[in-house]
Amino acid sequence: MADSDNPQQVSSRQAEGQARSVRRAALGDFLRSVRARVSPESVGLPPGTRRRTPGLRREEVAQLSGISVTWYTWIEQGRDVSVSPAVWARLAAVLHLTRAERHYLFELAECADPEHGGELAEPLPEGLQDCVHSIEAPAYVLDRCWNVLARNEALLHLFDGWPDRVERPNLLRYIFLDPAAQQLVVDWETRARRVVAEFRADVAPYAEEPDVREMIDTLLRESPVFAHWWRRQTVVEREGGSRAFRHPRRGVLNYRQITFRSAIRPDCKLVMLLTG
Repeated sequence: MADSDNPQQVSSRQAEGQARSVRRAALGDFLRSVRARVSPESVGLPPGTRRRTPGLRREEVAQLSGISVTWYTWIEQGRDVSVSPAVWARLAAVLHLTRAERHYLFELAECADPEHGGELAEPLPEGLQDCVHSIEAPAYVLDRCWNVLARNEALLHLFDGWPDRVERPNLLRYIFLDPAAQQLVVDWETRARRVVAEFRADVAPYAEEPDVREMIDTLLRESPVFAHWWRRQTVVEREGGSRAFRHPRRGVLNYRQITFRSAIRPDCKLVMLLTG
């Protein structure tokens, strides 16, 4: 039997197709809902007296977004049409989407927001730094390049002074370029291989951003191990599980890693290492 006729593959494609249809339908419902709340005056149009429903008409949204009425109608109807990230960004602006709504739009559209680069210039969400310091277990916050934006004292002790001993701590640079990591992380080779695959999956929406490209290029140039596994194109989700560390004074320490993603800053992750 040919690979294309494999029942498992057929079933997988059918499931993917159904999931895609659900997302397209949800996207259409969402656009209709937010379109209904946008007043004509808020986008520079006269209010008019013959509007049967509140909000903007489809043709008005299409015109303001620079696309055809037919194309926009198909989007709201949940049809399988190809829409560029730039068009989604224009729709988000016309419909006055909040940050959470904009993120939801691009998640349903399954593409990267071309304006998400501005997130890095923003401070951490209010209270997140205090949250990290209040956690007793080792905890830290990573951005999309896996720069360490916040950490607590427990993490500092576990990593024997890192990340405070470097100016701009980055977990990838530590794992692949700092010799101390190979001593600290138990079974470093296996963990390093998985980290590359996790990072590839994690950074996919931002792959063309300058800071991300610079980080990848640096690691490809300076770490043969990273370069080897990066070119294998392996992708896995960042997940929890057992983590073991060989501390220079406390011996082998075992933890269970749990990761949370910020709803306000989707590029930020809170990572905790729990004992027991």
